Amino acid sequence: MRIAINCRSFMVKNYTGIGRYAYNLVKSLSEIDQDNDYILYAQKKYFDFKRNIPRILAKNFSVKVDWLGQGIDRTLKDIDIYHSPSPDFINIRHAKIVVTIHDLVYKTYPEGHTAQTIETTEKQLKVIVEKADKIICVSQSTINDLLQYFPVDSKRISLVYQGVDKNIFYPLGETERQLAKRRFAKKGIREPFILFVGTIEPRKNLQNLILAFSDLKRKRNFTGKLVVVGMKGWMVEWLQQTIEKFHLQDDIIFPGYIKDDDLRALYNLCDVFVFPSFYEGFGFPILEAFSCGAAVVTSNVSSCPEIAKDAAFRVNPYNPDEIGKAIMKVIEDKRLQENLKEKGLRRAQDFSFQKTAQQTLEVYKKVYSPMYSI
Repeated sequence: MRIAINCRSFMVKNYTGIGRYAYNLVKSLSEIDQDNDYILYAQKKYFDFKRNIPRILAKNFSVKVDWLGQGIDRTLKDIDIYHSPSPDFINIRHAKIVVTIHDLVYKTYPEGHTAQTIETTEKQLKVIVEKADKIICVSQSTINDLLQYFPVDSKRISLVYQGVDKNIFYPLGETERQLAKRRFAKKGIREPFILFVGTIEPRKNLQNLILAFSDLKRKRNFTGKLVVVGMKGWMVEWLQQTIEKFHLQDDIIFPGYIKDDDLRALYNLCDVFVFPSFYEGFGFPILEAFSCGAAVVTSNVSSCPEIAKDAAFRVNPYNPDEIGKAIMKVIEDKRLQENLKEKGLRRAQDFSFQKTAQQTLEVYKKVYSPMYSI
């Protein structure tokens, strides 16, 4: 098979969930499959220094750069399968098409998106449902949403969980922990602290987390800080207003997007990792925290309980009081905290990008088979 994969999502320097998925999928496919040829499709303009052409050293991997913006169909001629690792306009006619859908957040949480984003995504999904030979969904929750909103035959859908890179996210040894503590102390981050990781946007539910945190500070139940790691997304004007309203300017730290080494250290050092998202297609940070041995509080909605199972303390994300009580329960009850850490480490073992790559390769084989039809 000659398989083309769009690598747009990991050509930027700081990529988040979808970019991490696409990069690790490509990397893992290069490790497990030497029988098929892979072409990485990269659209890049001359003198565009913000986008980097990917480099995969495996002999059966090559890169096809679309310098002139000709599009997929004109750039990729001799291929059997085209895989878009996220929804996009799939303008290709001479290959089988596989698309990964991570979430339908624009349907389930439309208030977090602009009208233009909703319109564009709706057009993309309609074309995908019509033309894709196989749709990969990253959770059963996403499959349920897709079937609810679109007339698609469930036989065309494959569930392939994403993984977690255990070469990046793992429990630190004592020497590493002490070095990390000293490094972060210089940045004003000292134990105890509560950690949140994710793009700062409404559906991540920072609003209710901050309300819960404010209540903990007001009642003097917690003396530490809240550390919010992630890039600013959209519709975040309310954030500063809330922080100022409750006088939390000195209690909440925003390091922005940070390197993996620092992220691993924060997962290791936090008293509790809190991820109260209203909606997630998968929820990478839950697994990353598990892999580092953190105790986790997360939502009881969308894919969060599916991914976390009983390894996290699950809460109603719409109830700040419940979020706050869960945080203090985990911090104060050391037996519960250790139990969650142990369960999280075990749960993380169920996920790997090698497994993701192997199951995705099976999707390619099924689509390529002469017996396959939609």
